[in-house]
Amino acid sequence: MSSRLTPSAPKWAISRVIGNWPTTGIQPWLPPRRPDATILGSMTPETPKRPRVGIPWRTSQEEAQNNLPKLADYENSVRDAGAEPVRLSLSHPEELQRVLPTIDGFVLPGSPADVDPKKYGAANKGKSEAADEAREQTDWEILKHAFAEHKPVLAICYGCQLLNVYLGGTLIQDLRAETRTAIPHRKKDVVPEAKEDPIHVAAFEASSHLLAIAGAQQAKINSSHHQAIAKPGNDLRVTAHAPDGTIEGVEWTGDANWVIGVQWHPERMFGDAFSKRLFADFIAAARSARGAVAQQA
Repeated sequence: MSSRLTPSAPKWAISRVIGNWPTTGIQPWLPPRRPDATILGSMTPETPKRPRVGIPWRTSQEEAQNNLPKLADYENSVRDAGAEPVRLSLSHPEELQRVLPTIDGFVLPGSPADVDPKKYGAANKGKSEAADEAREQTDWEILKHAFAEHKPVLAICYGCQLLNVYLGGTLIQDLRAETRTAIPHRKKDVVPEAKEDPIHVAAFEASSHLLAIAGAQQAKINSSHHQAIAKPGNDLRVTAHAPDGTIEGVEWTGDANWVIGVQWHPERMFGDAFSKRLFADFIAAARSARGAVAQQA
């Protein structure tokens, strides 16, 4: 995959909200319009032509409670990189199918849930957290659409793991239990428990997209996970490792589509230049994909 680094767009932004809609055939409920928001489907001439990036809610519970702080980190990163974040509901699959064609790229966020081990042919060894079926199904539909329509995907932490499973890969259900690593990969791995995410380096493979974005053979990353990729999925190239060998980044090689999974959380590495470039490169890919679709149309 070739690198497409572009300068960030201007700092104005809009966001769309999708969620908490009724299940009947009536028009969906939408929140009151705010100065920094536009309503889905609005065709006002002042609507800027920014790429639209779909972000599913992290969990069913957070969506039900309208619990926004962690989701907002992803939205702000997308907005700062020059795109329009669009929240995707986990609870309205029919509406998801209607909205997917209007989206230019997708961010699959982290989650406190774990992917159901049955999805990769394994039994729960007692360390895998409860699955969120609605989140799994939503991500599954997003990936099915993104691969079919050649739309870019940035998969983060849980999203990276689900991407791997979607493509036929498997997961380590608990790093400490299965690999005996001494490197802390989450706050609980530090005694006493750390207040902030542990930091370690990730080393990037030659000729990889992550290497090109980082501009160096390694970079410091945060860490907030207890699972990781075991066997990579079909056409996924492993392009980043932690010092203990844990897979930290993968890239799709099945075609030219921009699909990258990272095990860390760039959306909350505030002020980090590498994280900003990663989101900027993703948004550039979304903008390019939208242009390709427009040309075909």
